[in-house]
Amino acid sequence: MKQAMLIVNPSSGKEKGIEYTDYALDTMRKMGYETELRETKGAGDAMHFAREACDRKLDFVAAMGGDGTINEAINGMAEQEHRPLFGLIPLGTVNDFARALNIPLDPEEAIAILEHQHSRRIDVGKINNRYFINIVAVGALAEASFSTPVEQKTKLGPLAYILEGLKKMKEKQPFELRVQSDEGVWEGEALLMLVALTNSVGGFETIAPEAEVNDGKLHVMIIKDIALPQFLLLLPKIMTGDLSKSEHVEYLKVPYLEASSTYKMIANIDGDEGNKLPIKAENLNRHLEIYVPKEQ
Repeated sequence: MKQAMLIVNPSSGKEKGIEYTDYALDTMRKMGYETELRETKGAGDAMHFAREACDRKLDFVAAMGGDGTINEAINGMAEQEHRPLFGLIPLGTVNDFARALNIPLDPEEAIAILEHQHSRRIDVGKINNRYFINIVAVGALAEASFSTPVEQKTKLGPLAYILEGLKKMKEKQPFELRVQSDEGVWEGEALLMLVALTNSVGGFETIAPEAEVNDGKLHVMIIKDIALPQFLLLLPKIMTGDLSKSEHVEYLKVPYLEASSTYKMIANIDGDEGNKLPIKAENLNRHLEIYVPKEQ
């Protein structure tokens, strides 16, 4: 019989992980997998469990939790010699990765699509010695997202990031930035740099509308140093998908980049505090096979 592992963050989504665990296990067994359960208790657990699944050459790994849990699981699998099929069951506040793959945000519906066993290969981003699935961001606005209180994210969802970001914008902290890629070098003062792997960022699916989950590209948007009123005028462009077309935004589509600054900047990786600059980022094209809805 094929072997599988279900990784569950029991505290995700107001502890919905506990509610849906039995249904997920039953579904995976119906799919023909002998399935063992692993519950996370702290940071890094999902990564270690996923790495164990790779080392043991299991056939399938499913992760149930928010973007943080999914990110950890993929960090455990990326660039391993054996990478099992992957499935995700979203329980978090934003669930960007699930949105990008058109996976239902309702956990029960997301579990149900696993039974179809329809998969596609998707990209994984690499930044220095870590991996990401949605976004790398640099700037005071990006730092706002990993300082946003959990209670506020739970209550307001994506709006919480906007509100926290606007607070930071009052301080207006531009930074010197140098970005080198196969398209050349960009240097200047920036307010924010976004490196998107998918079209869904912070719950908004129009920030990087051109981004596909397996196009082999990093979609880079550098918002230049502009006055607060000009920045506020960019917000509607986020909703319409026109952010990359603004004269105040430098837009690159590249497989690889290096970014550095004379300022002490910290990259936000999939919503959490990450590496300090300088960073090297690359797209690992079609690196992971994942179960998705049939229409894909």
